Amino acid sequence: MALRNVAPLLLATCLCAPALAQPSGLQQPAALIHGNYCGVGNNAPWPPVDALDAACARHDACTPTGALPSRACNLRLAWETDRISRDPRQPDDVRALAGFIAAGAALLPFDPNMPAAVRIPAAGPVPVRYGAPAAPSYRPVHRAY
Repeated sequence: MALRNVAPLLLATCLCAPALAQPSGLQQPAALIHGNYCGVGNNAPWPPVDALDAACARHDACTPTGALPSRACNLRLAWETDRISRDPRQPDDVRALAGFIAAGAALLPFDPNMPAAVRIPAAGPVPVRYGAPAAPSYRPVHRAY
């Protein structure tokens, strides 16, 4: 008799347990396809897990909150992910997903009135000839990262 009264209560508690474990904030869940930044939304305080996730994090950083990114921001994502998809040092699954994101970056919506704040490199790095001496640097280069 007592088991008959406890069973529905136990069942209700087990079904509600996942909901009770969720954070209490009203934050929209992220629909990520890779890492902490690739996809809709992000897990902002967490660092990127690899090069592809870092490219997605840079795309999120140049996208204003609640607005569309600039076309240059989307083109930079396409350029960076295309480079990652061709990098033989990356795992095959990351390369395949990077190629997918590179192809889809051209289809992402953008704000045509937003100024281009991102400079897209025109070409890759300058090739270095093996055995040739490196060009001397006459002034120090300071970069803020």
